[in-house]
Amino acid sequence: TAMITAYSRNGYGRESLKLFRQMQLKGVKPNKITFISILDACANLADLAEGKKNHANIIGSGFESDVVVGTALVNMYG
Repeated sequence: TAMITAYSRNGYGRESLKLFRQMQLKGVKPNKITFISILDACANLADLAEGKKNHANIIGSGFESDVVVGTALVNMYG
């Protein structure tokens, strides 16, 4: 999560998304901070398709009612 967040905050959104995919392939479950960072990366990259995929993952993970995650979603759909 820390590396994903660092990449996302420093303008390396594609690297952030790539690391997130690797995390998922290894079976590591994302937490809400991971999702927030991924949504920010999607917003910065204007990658709506990837953002929608992650929105579905958020719903499946039960974080859709979290206020901060919701704010990140609003920002991503912007």
